[in-house]
Amino acid sequence: MSRVEPRTTLPLPDTAVGLAAPPRRSTLSRLLRPLLRSWLRLAGVIVLLLVVLIALTAPLIAPQDPNAGDLVSRLAPPYVFGGDNPAYPLGTDGLGRDILSRMIYGSRVSLLVGLSSVAIGGTLGVVLGLLTGYYGGRLDAIVMRLADIQLAFPFILLAIAVLAVLGQGLWNVILVLGFGGWVGYARVVRGQVLAQKQRDYVLAARTLGVPNRTIIFRHLLPNCITPAIVIATFAVAANIIAEAGLSFLGLGVNVEIPTWGSMLADGRTYLDTAWWLATFPGLAIFLVVLSINLIGDWVRDLLDPRMRNVMQ
Repeated sequence: MSRVEPRTTLPLPDTAVGLAAPPRRSTLSRLLRPLLRSWLRLAGVIVLLLVVLIALTAPLIAPQDPNAGDLVSRLAPPYVFGGDNPAYPLGTDGLGRDILSRMIYGSRVSLLVGLSSVAIGGTLGVVLGLLTGYYGGRLDAIVMRLADIQLAFPFILLAIAVLAVLGQGLWNVILVLGFGGWVGYARVVRGQVLAQKQRDYVLAARTLGVPNRTIIFRHLLPNCITPAIVIATFAVAANIIAEAGLSFLGLGVNVEIPTWGSMLADGRTYLDTAWWLATFPGLAIFLVVLSINLIGDWVRDLLDPRMRNVMQ
């Protein structure tokens, strides 16, 4: 009987070892790497964080009462552009109110409207999209026909009509923008559910007798939420612009609450004599909306598997 020689294991070269065990990157590194590579996205994050900090500390950092008027100092030019009064760095409006203080308090309204309306519309739309896509039938037909009817009307005209009936108010604006934005979430999530519910993991869960509620919110929701998150990031910016437009038309927040849109409306009659009344709130809206759009672009790339390898 022949003797079997023991096998010897040859050592792998250093290059093979390096290829076989690449270093792992932490989750934080994967999130921050694409952000740090784009200075525009990084600037957007910094600007938005700065605006959030200003909104949270508005009563502490605002130099004056935003509604306190000084008729003696009405239409005072900005001190930073050659004005005479250092108490008004960005000037005053037609009633002598400090523009800087009103912009600081106006940031609170813009962020509250943008985030709250997206939370309402996103939650409603995602839930309806999950239910209609999973169950189908009459529920799907009714909800989708309601979505088609709403999409047949221009949203800004629908918002004006509703607010003309309900009246001005911060929460009226939030509810109108929130319930008016559910359609996009519902249609996108419904399409995702229709594609996912025939996958093996859903069929296996049904075979094992898992309740429908568990399948919808525990299995389907994590696999269908990515497009809704991307929509939500851009919807925040869109709702901030919508609130500014409604306030500009006099149908938004009450007049005693300073908002960037109402400041634009007040400044339109003084464009020739007091340019700063409309310039500074318009610039604030531009910067915040641009920052949110840049962040939304970053979130989209993070959640898109086709872009994940490119970013890494």
